[in-house]
Amino acid sequence: MVEFWSIIYRYLPQTLGQWGLLSMTVVLYILGRYCYLRSALNPLLIPVLTVVVVIVGVLLWWGVPYELYAQSTRGLQLLIGPATVAMAIPLYMHLPVIKRLWKPLLAALVVGSVVAILSTVLIAWSFGASHTTIASIVAKSATMPVSIPASEAIGGIGSLAAISAALTGISGVLMAGPLFALLRIKDKHVQSFTLGLAAHAIGTARAVQDGNEAAAMAAIAMGLTALLTGALVPFVPWLLVLLG
Repeated sequence: MVEFWSIIYRYLPQTLGQWGLLSMTVVLYILGRYCYLRSALNPLLIPVLTVVVVIVGVLLWWGVPYELYAQSTRGLQLLIGPATVAMAIPLYMHLPVIKRLWKPLLAALVVGSVVAILSTVLIAWSFGASHTTIASIVAKSATMPVSIPASEAIGGIGSLAAISAALTGISGVLMAGPLFALLRIKDKHVQSFTLGLAAHAIGTARAVQDGNEAAAMAAIAMGLTALLTGALVPFVPWLLVLLG
Protein backbone atom coordinates (compact mmCIF):
# COMPACT_ATOMS: atom_id res chain seq x y z
CA MET A 1 0.00 0.00 0.00
CA VAL A 2 2.88 2.37 0.78
CA GLU A 3 4.43 1.64 -2.59
CA PHE A 4 1.10 2.33 -4.31
CA TRP A 5 0.77 5.78 -2.74
CA SER A 6 4.41 6.57 -3.50
CA ILE A 7 3.73 5.91 -7.17
CA ILE A 8 0.66 8.14 -7.05
CA TYR A 9 2.68 10.88 -5.37
CA ARG A 10 5.32 10.83 -8.12
CA TYR A 11 2.62 11.56 -10.69
CA LEU A 12 1.14 14.50 -8.78
CA PRO A 13 2.21 18.13 -9.38
CA GLN A 14 4.90 19.30 -6.99
CA THR A 15 4.39 23.07 -7.06
CA LEU A 16 1.47 25.49 -6.98
CA GLY A 17 2.15 26.46 -10.59
CA GLN A 18 1.98 22.84 -11.70
CA TRP A 19 -1.30 22.36 -9.86
CA GLY A 20 -2.57 25.43 -11.72
CA LEU A 21 -1.68 23.92 -15.10
CA LEU A 22 -3.36 20.65 -14.18
CA SER A 23 -6.49 22.43 -12.96
CA MET A 24 -6.58 24.55 -16.11
CA THR A 25 -6.48 21.41 -18.25
CA VAL A 26 -9.34 19.75 -16.38
CA VAL A 27 -11.50 22.88 -16.36
CA LEU A 28 -10.94 23.52 -20.06
CA TYR A 29 -11.86 19.94 -20.88
CA ILE A 30 -15.08 20.18 -18.86
CA LEU A 31 -15.98 23.42 -20.67
CA GLY A 32 -15.03 21.94 -24.03
CA ARG A 33 -17.18 18.87 -23.44
CA TYR A 34 -20.10 21.05 -22.34
CA CYS A 35 -19.87 23.11 -25.54
CA TYR A 36 -19.57 19.92 -27.60
CA LEU A 37 -22.73 18.42 -26.10
CA ARG A 38 -24.61 21.70 -26.43
CA SER A 39 -23.68 21.85 -30.13
CA ALA A 40 -25.50 18.56 -30.84
CA LEU A 41 -22.16 16.75 -31.20
CA ASN A 42 -20.71 19.01 -33.88
CA PRO A 43 -17.50 17.19 -34.97
CA LEU A 44 -15.65 20.48 -35.26
CA LEU A 45 -16.13 21.02 -31.53
CA ILE A 46 -14.85 17.69 -30.21
CA PRO A 47 -13.01 18.46 -26.95
CA VAL A 48 -9.80 16.73 -27.96
CA LEU A 49 -9.51 19.27 -30.80
CA THR A 50 -10.84 22.49 -29.28
CA VAL A 51 -9.22 22.03 -25.87
CA VAL A 52 -5.84 21.19 -27.37
CA VAL A 53 -5.94 24.34 -29.51
CA VAL A 54 -6.84 26.49 -26.50
CA ILE A 55 -4.18 24.92 -24.26
CA VAL A 56 -1.47 25.34 -26.90
CA GLY A 57 -2.47 28.98 -27.31
CA VAL A 58 -2.39 29.59 -23.54
CA LEU A 59 1.00 27.92 -23.15
CA LEU A 60 2.45 30.00 -25.98
CA TRP A 61 0.92 33.17 -24.52
CA TRP A 62 2.28 32.49 -21.05
CA GLY A 63 5.61 31.19 -22.35
CA VAL A 64 5.25 27.88 -20.49
CA PRO A 65 7.70 25.21 -21.74
CA TYR A 66 6.11 21.97 -22.90
CA GLU A 67 8.31 19.97 -20.51
CA LEU A 68 6.82 21.82 -17.52
CA TYR A 69 3.26 21.31 -18.78
CA ALA A 70 3.89 17.61 -19.44
CA GLN A 71 5.29 17.14 -15.96
CA SER A 72 2.34 18.99 -14.42
CA THR A 73 -0.26 16.80 -16.14
CA ARG A 74 1.45 13.44 -15.70
CA GLY A 75 -1.25 12.45 -13.23
CA LEU A 76 -3.80 12.31 -16.03
CA GLN A 77 -1.82 9.43 -17.53
CA LEU A 78 -2.89 7.29 -14.59
CA LEU A 79 -6.47 7.51 -15.85
CA ILE A 80 -5.68 6.02 -19.27
CA GLY A 81 -5.47 2.45 -17.99
CA PRO A 82 -8.72 2.47 -15.97
CA ALA A 83 -10.57 4.28 -18.77
CA THR A 84 -9.45 1.66 -21.28
CA VAL A 85 -10.37 -1.24 -19.00
CA ALA A 86 -13.77 0.34 -18.31
CA MET A 87 -14.63 -0.08 -21.99
CA ALA A 88 -15.00 -3.80 -21.21
CA ILE A 89 -18.29 -3.02 -19.41
CA PRO A 90 -20.37 -2.12 -22.51
CA LEU A 91 -18.47 -4.83 -24.38
CA TYR A 92 -19.67 -7.47 -21.92
CA MET A 93 -23.19 -6.06 -21.85
CA HIS A 94 -23.57 -6.47 -25.61
CA LEU A 95 -21.56 -9.65 -26.10
CA PRO A 96 -24.46 -11.49 -27.85
CA VAL A 97 -24.55 -8.83 -30.58
CA ILE A 98 -20.80 -9.11 -31.09
CA LYS A 99 -20.99 -12.91 -31.28
CA ARG A 100 -23.71 -12.65 -33.90
CA LEU A 101 -21.66 -10.28 -36.07
CA TRP A 102 -18.19 -11.74 -35.50
CA LYS A 103 -17.58 -12.75 -39.14
CA PRO A 104 -18.12 -9.34 -40.78
CA LEU A 105 -16.38 -7.66 -37.85
CA LEU A 106 -13.32 -9.88 -38.25
CA ALA A 107 -13.19 -9.26 -42.00
CA ALA A 108 -13.46 -5.49 -41.51
CA LEU A 109 -10.80 -5.59 -38.80
CA VAL A 110 -8.23 -7.44 -40.91
CA VAL A 111 -8.86 -5.43 -44.08
CA GLY A 112 -8.94 -2.12 -42.22
CA SER A 113 -5.74 -2.75 -40.26
CA VAL A 114 -3.77 -4.01 -43.25
CA VAL A 115 -4.94 -1.19 -45.52
CA ALA A 116 -4.13 1.42 -42.84
CA ILE A 117 -0.54 0.20 -42.56
CA LEU A 118 0.08 -0.40 -46.27
CA SER A 119 -1.43 2.90 -47.36
CA THR A 120 0.62 4.81 -44.80
CA VAL A 121 3.86 3.14 -45.88
CA LEU A 122 3.24 3.50 -49.61
CA ILE A 123 2.01 7.11 -49.50
CA ALA A 124 4.84 8.25 -47.21
CA TRP A 125 7.43 6.35 -49.30
CA SER A 126 6.09 7.85 -52.56
CA PHE A 127 6.60 11.34 -51.09
CA GLY A 128 10.19 10.52 -50.16
CA ALA A 129 9.77 10.18 -46.40
CA SER A 130 12.67 8.66 -44.51
CA HIS A 131 12.47 5.20 -42.98
CA THR A 132 12.46 6.80 -39.53
CA THR A 133 9.48 8.97 -40.40
CA ILE A 134 7.57 6.05 -41.89
CA ALA A 135 8.31 3.93 -38.83
CA SER A 136 7.01 6.75 -36.64
CA ILE A 137 3.64 7.11 -38.34
CA VAL A 138 2.88 3.58 -39.52
CA ALA A 139 0.97 2.59 -36.34
CA LYS A 140 -1.13 5.77 -36.30
CA SER A 141 -4.45 3.89 -36.36
CA ALA A 142 -3.70 2.09 -33.09
CA THR A 143 -4.41 3.70 -29.76
CA MET A 144 -1.48 5.72 -28.40
CA PRO A 145 -0.27 3.27 -25.71
CA VAL A 146 0.27 0.77 -28.55
CA SER A 147 1.32 3.03 -31.43
CA ILE A 148 4.18 4.68 -29.53
CA PRO A 149 6.07 1.53 -28.40
CA ALA A 150 5.27 -0.25 -31.68
CA SER A 151 6.81 2.60 -33.67
CA GLU A 152 9.82 2.90 -31.37
CA ALA A 153 10.47 -0.84 -31.66
CA ILE A 154 11.15 -0.49 -35.41
CA GLY A 155 13.20 2.70 -35.15
CA GLY A 156 10.49 5.36 -35.05
CA ILE A 157 10.29 8.48 -32.90
CA GLY A 158 7.86 8.23 -30.01
CA SER A 159 6.78 11.89 -30.01
CA LEU A 160 6.06 11.80 -33.75
CA ALA A 161 4.10 8.57 -33.28
CA ALA A 162 2.00 10.25 -30.60
CA ILE A 163 1.27 13.26 -32.83
CA SER A 164 0.33 11.09 -35.80
CA ALA A 165 -1.98 8.96 -33.65
CA ALA A 166 -3.69 12.06 -32.23
CA LEU A 167 -4.13 13.62 -35.68
CA THR A 168 -5.50 10.33 -37.01
CA GLY A 169 -8.09 10.17 -34.25
CA ILE A 170 -9.16 13.80 -34.68
CA SER A 171 -9.34 13.64 -38.48
CA GLY A 172 -11.17 10.32 -38.30
CA VAL A 173 -13.93 11.81 -36.16
CA LEU A 174 -14.14 14.94 -38.32
CA MET A 175 -14.39 12.96 -41.56
CA ALA A 176 -16.62 10.13 -40.33
CA GLY A 177 -19.95 11.96 -40.49
CA PRO A 178 -19.57 13.30 -44.05
CA LEU A 179 -18.22 9.95 -45.28
CA PHE A 180 -21.08 8.01 -43.71
CA ALA A 181 -23.53 10.41 -45.37
CA LEU A 182 -21.74 10.21 -48.73
CA LEU A 183 -21.69 6.40 -48.68
CA ARG A 184 -25.21 6.25 -47.18
CA ILE A 185 -24.05 4.19 -44.21
CA LYS A 186 -26.78 4.42 -41.58
CA ASP A 187 -26.17 1.23 -39.60
CA LYS A 188 -24.96 2.26 -36.12
CA HIS A 189 -22.98 -0.98 -35.76
CA VAL A 190 -20.98 -0.19 -38.88
CA GLN A 191 -20.47 3.43 -37.91
CA SER A 192 -19.30 2.64 -34.38
CA PHE A 193 -16.97 -0.17 -35.43
CA THR A 194 -15.46 2.06 -38.10
CA LEU A 195 -14.85 4.85 -35.60
CA GLY A 196 -13.05 2.48 -33.23
CA LEU A 197 -11.01 0.90 -36.01
CA ALA A 198 -9.94 4.07 -37.82
CA ALA A 199 -9.91 6.66 -35.00
CA HIS A 200 -9.01 4.48 -31.96
CA ALA A 201 -9.73 6.06 -28.54
CA ILE A 202 -10.91 9.39 -29.93
CA GLY A 203 -13.36 7.65 -32.25
CA THR A 204 -14.49 5.38 -29.42
CA ALA A 205 -15.15 8.42 -27.22
CA ARG A 206 -17.34 9.78 -30.01
CA ALA A 207 -19.18 6.46 -30.34
CA VAL A 208 -19.94 6.47 -26.61
CA GLN A 209 -22.27 9.40 -27.26
CA ASP A 210 -24.49 7.05 -29.30
CA GLY A 211 -25.11 4.62 -26.43
CA ASN A 212 -23.68 1.53 -24.79
CA GLU A 213 -24.05 -0.73 -27.82
CA ALA A 214 -22.19 1.73 -30.02
CA ALA A 215 -19.50 2.03 -27.34
CA ALA A 216 -19.11 -1.76 -27.26
CA MET A 217 -18.65 -1.99 -31.02
CA ALA A 218 -16.11 0.82 -31.05
CA ALA A 219 -14.26 -0.60 -28.05
CA ILE A 220 -13.79 -4.02 -29.58
CA ALA A 221 -12.63 -2.41 -32.84
CA MET A 222 -10.13 -0.22 -30.99
CA GLY A 223 -8.76 -3.08 -28.90
CA LEU A 224 -8.44 -5.62 -31.71
CA THR A 225 -6.99 -3.03 -34.09
CA ALA A 226 -4.31 -2.28 -31.52
CA LEU A 227 -3.47 -5.99 -31.18
CA LEU A 228 -3.36 -6.62 -34.93
CA THR A 229 -1.39 -3.45 -35.61
CA GLY A 230 1.16 -4.45 -32.98
CA ALA A 231 1.53 -7.82 -34.71
CA LEU A 232 1.87 -6.35 -38.22
CA VAL A 233 4.17 -3.38 -37.57
CA PRO A 234 7.34 -5.54 -37.13
CA PHE A 235 7.00 -6.50 -40.82
CA VAL A 236 7.25 -2.86 -41.95
CA PRO A 237 11.10 -2.73 -42.00
CA TRP A 238 11.06 -5.78 -44.29
CA LEU A 239 8.58 -3.99 -46.58
CA LEU A 240 10.77 -0.88 -46.61
CA VAL A 241 13.74 -2.99 -47.68
CA LEU A 242 11.72 -4.31 -50.62
CA LEU A 243 10.71 -0.78 -51.58
CA GLY A 244 14.31 0.37 -51.36
